[in-house]
Amino acid sequence: MTVLVTGSAGHLGEALVRTLQGKGQEVVGLDVLASRHTSRVGSIVDRAFVQSCLGGVTTVYHAATLHKPHVATHSRQDFIDTNITGTLNLLEESVNAGVEAFVFTSTTSVFGDALVPPTGAPATWLTEEIAPIPKNIYGVTKAAAEDLCQLFHRRFGLPAVVLRTSRFFPEPDDSRTMRESYADANVKANEYLFRRLDIEDAVSAHLLAAERATGLGFRRYIVSATTPFERADLAALRSNAPAVVRRYAPQYEAVYAARGWRMFPGIDRVYVNARAREELGWRPRHDFAQVIERLAAGEDPLSPLARAIGSKGYHAEVFAEGPYPVE
Repeated sequence: MTVLVTGSAGHLGEALVRTLQGKGQEVVGLDVLASRHTSRVGSIVDRAFVQSCLGGVTTVYHAATLHKPHVATHSRQDFIDTNITGTLNLLEESVNAGVEAFVFTSTTSVFGDALVPPTGAPATWLTEEIAPIPKNIYGVTKAAAEDLCQLFHRRFGLPAVVLRTSRFFPEPDDSRTMRESYADANVKANEYLFRRLDIEDAVSAHLLAAERATGLGFRRYIVSATTPFERADLAALRSNAPAVVRRYAPQYEAVYAARGWRMFPGIDRVYVNARAREELGWRPRHDFAQVIERLAAGEDPLSPLARAIGSKGYHAEVFAEGPYPVE
């Protein structure tokens, strides 16, 4: 059985290739960039190239994409070409090749303006039932690609599972205010409470999605670290997050104090992974409690896989505004 991983030079693509090959799978790694984990260099926008990569493939993991940090450096047409047309090419050629499972890596960014509640309102409890309101071309194209996956399941019976992943990248935050206000590791530790994911858990969700795709048909899942919060916490989270976190993880304060770290004063959203845990049998291993436990023991909170892959960046050039240009 051969699997195709698109975006094999990226964070998730490399993680998938490493893990699948470690399990003895025959893997075709596709990317526009050459890398140790890329066996076919080319673009998913090239339909003939895509077709040539799918011979004998039974499972497709589609992780290739233009990301949010590319919004200011790439045209809207670039996003449409890669994220929509590229996905369409893969879907059509997957049907022609008899692919048995198609797993599409989407993003919680598709929720867009649905993420942030009005001033004074409780934090948003984000489940798959919330309708996306994309706020940039990245979100629009990822949402459209999700719909293409649904269409190809409905029209051709292609088992297609969409995983809306939260943040798993190790690069600095794309907000200048956040970068200037908090240490980077502090930001990421805080985010495990509501909007972050270790790449090891991202990979395990993808593998389970592929295993269960035939039985699922088409399904969307939020894939994020398991939050300790409950719906009853949402109002307090918006106004006084440290007090809420203290109830669930009282030990965090001493660990943070030793590093000069701070909890965010307010949290405006919580990604809920209950559907993925229930329907996929997904058991994410990395959450805020484990981060605090590892920090207290003087250990790196990242998984070995995340450490092995490291930081890749999104741009070859350096920008005056920081790691990302201003849109």
